[in-house]
Formats: sequence, structure tokens, C-alpha cells
Amino acid sequence: KLPGEFKIKKAKLRGVQSMGMICSASELGLAESSDGIMPLPEDAPIGMDFREYLSLDDSIIDIDLTPDRGDCLGIIGLAREVSALYKAEVTAPKMKKVRAVNEDTVSVNVLAKKACPRYACRIIKNIDISAETPLWMKERLRRSDIRSIDPVVDVTNYVLLELGQPMHAFDLDKLSGGIKVRLSKKDEKLTLLDGKVVELAKDSLVIADNKKPLALAGIMGGEGSGVTSETKDILLESAFFVPTAIIGKARGYGLHTDSSHRFERGVDPSIQAKAIERATELLLDIVGGKPGPVVDVVDGEPAKKDEIKLRRDRIARILGVEIPDDDVVDCLTRLGMKVKKLKDGWKVLPPACRFDISIEVDLIEEIGRIYGYENIPSNTPYIPMNMELPVETQFDLDKAKSCMANLGYQEVITYSFIDPKLAEAVAPGVGTVTLANPISADMSEMRPSLWPGLISCANHNFSRQQTRVRIFETGLQFCKHGDEIVQESILAALVAGDIAEEQWGQAGRSVDFFDLKADLENLLRLGGDLSAYSFEAVEHDTLHPGQSAQILKGDEVVGHIGMLHPQLAAELGVDKNLYLFEVKLKAIDEGALPAFAPLSKFPSIRRDIAILVDQNVDFNSVRNCILSIGSEILRDILLFDVYTGDKIDSGRRSLALGLILQETSRTLTDNEVDEFMEEVVKRLSDELGAQLRD
Repeated sequence: KLPGEFKIKKAKLRGVQSMGMICSASELGLAESSDGIMPLPEDAPIGMDFREYLSLDDSIIDIDLTPDRGDCLGIIGLAREVSALYKAEVTAPKMKKVRAVNEDTVSVNVLAKKACPRYACRIIKNIDISAETPLWMKERLRRSDIRSIDPVVDVTNYVLLELGQPMHAFDLDKLSGGIKVRLSKKDEKLTLLDGKVVELAKDSLVIADNKKPLALAGIMGGEGSGVTSETKDILLESAFFVPTAIIGKARGYGLHTDSSHRFERGVDPSIQAKAIERATELLLDIVGGKPGPVVDVVDGEPAKKDEIKLRRDRIARILGVEIPDDDVVDCLTRLGMKVKKLKDGWKVLPPACRFDISIEVDLIEEIGRIYGYENIPSNTPYIPMNMELPVETQFDLDKAKSCMANLGYQEVITYSFIDPKLAEAVAPGVGTVTLANPISADMSEMRPSLWPGLISCANHNFSRQQTRVRIFETGLQFCKHGDEIVQESILAALVAGDIAEEQWGQAGRSVDFFDLKADLENLLRLGGDLSAYSFEAVEHDTLHPGQSAQILKGDEVVGHIGMLHPQLAAELGVDKNLYLFEVKLKAIDEGALPAFAPLSKFPSIRRDIAILVDQNVDFNSVRNCILSIGSEILRDILLFDVYTGDKIDSGRRSLALGLILQETSRTLTDNEVDEFMEEVVKRLSDELGAQLRD
């Protein structure tokens, strides 16, 4: 029976009785597809069990790796792991240096030294490319899901599996001059081994000769310089490419190769020459040839790692268990690390292949993993229950959100990534943070303000027949000041449409600047000290010139409020008046401590006055002027009417004020009230040029 429950039976072929069947590799279950029957070597012993001959009674272990463990993408790395886990010795393959029999070399010029700090190569002449790859090597490659192609490619793939080092072979006769490792040039194209023609990006690392690119470094070789059935002389290459120079490059060309998979995660920067020697040794046994010396170009010390200090008490603190010193040293040593003992711990030098180990906790993680998580006891952690009382003067964001909800607002969450055009329109001149890897072109900048998201959200609702919008959001805004990126927590809101839902008992009215200002004051009142804030009319690039103000806490600007600039609204496709505010949460975080004031048993007195002031004099200035008198009998100041029109001079307006007066220990007399009102009128006249209205 063959795989697939196919049973071989007696049959007659062209009149001759057949007692068997000549099979292909696919029919034997040794390959997914095959071109014809599977030939065996001439020395295959007749009568031997086929499973025994190919060592098919084998176990294949399929291993999944996390992206940080590129060192285990070779058998030697897995052997090191097994050694550490089971305390067994590593039996590495015997590798010997191959003596050069000629002086043939090529010149190597590494122009991109940061991306390729090490490049090794060797010429092998007079090879027999028609030789057959040994069956044992073919079988090992097959069981690793790699198809046998020709002896040269098979050997480079075998070294890839064995050492984790990608290699490539060029046809020496197809090279023009020496090897150059450089970045690609403008308009360069390359036909890859799979026949695909790619236009090289300007930041792609390539292996080239004096005339043309030969290969995409760390990804795939070129068709024009590849080994063919006519090849006599080859150039073996083995290099170390810095992971950051390769990451994402293969994906950019729609490729993913065994080579790019390893280089993106990091290969051992110390084994390039060793890989050349190993591949040469295998090739000479299969295809023969005359090797030249190994050319090994190294810039700096790519394999150098920094020592890491490992503290003994830190291990117990992180893992929650005391591990004997001998076990710590044994775990690290078996993982290929060099360990020096210190008074309070060790100095550890990780192997060059371990790109995932750079700090102390990385070492502790390895110790815990090798020691065995099952050997670490599960204990209930001790957490001291020190309850902290909330700070009474602190602005409570949760209460602020509840306040906004009670005022009819809905909280929204918008993207922190926005369109650069929208960022420039809503926050012109503000240094923005551009993303290195944006999701899309219209989400390539971090928002310098929460307003772009709120405006987009409102516009989205308008286009879906929502005529009344009241929304708010809390979140971070990102601005760039020089080389520094500043993040600030912001609370922002937007209103548009009618002040209330449509109803029969109240006439409809569109929301205006003062409606939003009242909502903001309700919000600021939560801090217990609304009097600490003031509003000052100023122009803002995003807001209407006549309806914008900055919010001050003392002398500090903590936010802005106003109507969206009509020109900007037209550019953004908004056909309604939008009113917005934003405040810095950090700036309003500190409030005032609530304090009780005794209630007066005596009646209050109200005096109303109407004053004429210039148009540029606001109520806040009038209020502050009256408060500057410092009278203890003044309880409140109300503005109940603003009038311009008949009998009022141009450039002036009438403000009607109600002053609430009260004493806590007695009833006020008419003389006291009259004296105070005279002082109010005099102070307003002297400081603001105000006149009593007839």
C-alpha cells in the first residue's frame, strides 16, 4: 500500500505480467509533486528495506519560534537550547578549515558599512556542476521542506539549516570586476532568481559588481549572476547584514525568503567565515574544485556585545524564588554565555547571536525559563493596603465627564492619527509629529489638537441628518518644539445646532458663543474656584476673529474658546456654525478647598444701575472694577441686560447691573448703601469711563 490507500496489484502491461510498480517521489509520499520516477544511486543495495535505506523511520519536530529568537533558526541554535534544557553536551559538526590551493580572489568594497559590517567570500574554480547531491543531504533538505535543486544551491541551503547563516553563490564568469556592497541607485532594476523584475528602491541594500546589481542583499540573488548547468567557477558569499537594514525590505517587494526571515531577526555576526569553510568542505566532497583564500572584510567589531551585570538579589525579587548560584551559572553557561563572578552577582557576556538579550531582566527571564517555570512556586502576593484619601482640591476628571453628560454632551473617542492637511488647517504653525510607519497617508501625523477629530465627527453626523451635535473628548495632543515632543492632556468640546431639542413649549434658537461659555464655566466650577478663571478676547487662527477668547487662570493661558472660522469651515465642508473650546487638564488640576461661610440672618438689598461703556469694555472688566473696592457688604453682581440702539451713542453700549448687598451682623441702612453705590459709580467712571444712563 502506498500513501493515499493506493494498493499495488498484479497487472499486465503490454502483455507482460507486472508484480510491482516503479514509483515517483510524490507517489511514495516523499514530495508534494515530482516530474518522474525516483532514481536511486547505483550503489543502492538490492533487496534492502527502502525505509531503512532512506532512514524513513524518523521523527520530524515542527518548532514555532517567537520573532526575537532568530538564533534558533539553525540546528546549532536548537542544539544549544536542548543542551541548556536537558543538561546534555552539544555535539557540533566537525568543521575544518579548507586550505587554499590558489591565490584567486575578488576585490570587495563595502560602501554601506553600517548596514553590512562583515562580508566574506571565496572563489572555487573548476567545479563539476553535473554531480549529484548525495541522497543523505537531499533527504535532510526534503524533511526541512527545501527542494533539492543542484549541488551548489543544496549546500548553501544545508549550511543555512545547520548554522542559521544564509549564503549565496555567484557564477564567477558573469561578474564584471569586484564586489561592491552598496545602496541601490536611481532607476536600477534587477531580475531575481524567480524571474521577477523589480525596480529597486533608493534605500535598498544590494550586492553589485562594477557595472550592475547582482542581488538584493539578504533577500534574493539575481538571475543574471546565478549558478546554471554551464557554471565552472563560483564565488561563495556569506555576510552579516544589520537587521534594521533588512527589516521590511522583502515585504516591500512582495517577497519573503528564508534568507530575509533570518536577517530580519539577526544572524550570528561571528560565523560568516566559518560558514564559508563549512560550505567549501561540503562542496569539495560533491563537486570538487580548487578553492582560493577566504576574503573576510570586517568593519569594527560587529560581534562585540556589552557585559551585563546580573544581581543575585534581583533574581529572587523578579522570579520569586531563590535559585542556587551553581544553577544560575550552569543555565547561562549552557546558553553560550560567559560568566564572571562578582561579590553581589555576576558579569555576563551574551553570545553574539542573542540579539534579544541586552539588559538584566533578559538574563533573569532566561534563568527562569531554563530553571523551569514549574519549579517556581505559586504564592499569593503580599500587597500592603495603604488607602490614600483623594485630594479635595484636585480636579476630578470623572466628575467632569459626568458634568458634561448632564449638560447634554456625548463623549467621543477619535483617532490620534490625522490627515496632515487637516492638522495644518486647524492648527497652522504648530510643530507636528510625523509617523515613520503610518497606517495610511491620511493618518500620518499625530494630532496637535483635539479639534480636528471633533470637527470630523460633527461633519460625519451632519451628513447623516443629525442637526444638533454636542460632543466632548479627553485625550492627548502631540506637539513638536524643536527636537522635543510634548504631550498634553486636553478636554475639548464642540456644539452646533439648536440650544434644545425641538419642542412646542419653547421657541427654537441656535446655540451661540455664550451658551458654550456657560457650559465651560459649569465645568470649571467643579474645581471650587471659578473666580480664578477669566476670559480675554483674542484672535485665534482657527476661530472667528470676533468670537474667540483665551481662557486664563491667573496669568496662565489654559485654553481657548470660540466659533470655528467661517473660511476654515467652508474649506472643511462644514455648513453650520461650530463652537469649540479646549482646556489643558494639567493647568486646571489644582482647585480650591471648599470652605463653609455662615449664612446671614439679615435681609439683603438689591440696587440696579445702568451704565454706558465703550463697546470694547466687557462685563468682566466692570465686575473686577467693582470688586476692587473691597467692600464686605457686596455679595454678588448680576448682568441682566445689554442694550445698543436708540439714544445710545455709536461705539457705546448699556449694561444693566444688579448689585446684591448684605451684612452678616445687622441690617444695612440706606446711607451705607447709598455711599457704596456712589463709590461704585465713581470707580467705574474713573477706571472705565462709564456713565450712569439717564
